[in-house]
Amino acid sequence: MLISPADTDFSQAAYWLVTRGDQLLLDANRQLPWMPADELFVSYYERRVISLGKLGGQPVFMVDISQVVLAPEQPVNYYSLMDIVKEFDWPLETTAYAAKAVQFQHFLQTHKFCGRCGKRMQAISWEIAMQCKPCQHRCYPKVHPCVIMAVVDGDRILLARSKRNKTGLYSILAGFVEPGETLEQAVAREVFEEVGVEVKNIRYFGSQPWPFPHQLMVGFVADYAGGKITIDEKEISQAAWYNLADLPATPGYYSIAGQIIESLIKKQALLGKA
Repeated sequence: MLISPADTDFSQAAYWLVTRGDQLLLDANRQLPWMPADELFVSYYERRVISLGKLGGQPVFMVDISQVVLAPEQPVNYYSLMDIVKEFDWPLETTAYAAKAVQFQHFLQTHKFCGRCGKRMQAISWEIAMQCKPCQHRCYPKVHPCVIMAVVDGDRILLARSKRNKTGLYSILAGFVEPGETLEQAVAREVFEEVGVEVKNIRYFGSQPWPFPHQLMVGFVADYAGGKITIDEKEISQAAWYNLADLPATPGYYSIAGQIIESLIKKQALLGKA
């Protein structure tokens, strides 16, 4: 991340990530605005504009709506990052820029003051950081590692509904990694804490940055090793075994949970044909 220098040419067309909380301003076609700054804004403060890099060879800039005044002819269409991730068929690189913009702005808004001495912090111009000049304390955006895991037993998968989940979907289990433990230890601990069963043969599937707000989801598949489902009622409302050929509504492919579930369904289908 770079604070745009004074000689940045804003007269050329660029992609703009204009944030409003966890929302982004999109054009009439539900795409990122691509135009010169003077067409998008009536006024803007150049030193509040942040360069994120390039997309398709074109510059990408980020700015919070509080730092600009939109041109009156521009459509005011804001969409949440979750809507963009779940519903929009954007290229992965474009979605990644959208996630970065929301997370960076969240970081800037929540690190205005130093956690050590309380003085106002300033954005570093050459990297993603905020620094306190009086005490030299520097902060970087936090990434919180989470494990997300499918527990399988032959052609069955353990699915649960979180009390925090308002969608009604069933999904695989997940939880934050605690200090001092490996990812595999976190998998075993979270499964036991949430549903009371033990696992074995824990294997890595893949990872996904999940910007709600700063998580990195690390996916695993584990085999059932024993125990009866006993849910943690503070976290889980329901949990049960389901046949991979007959599942309830689960997350889509936009999430690593959906990707893991789909891969297991395909694997089981191939085994059935063998």
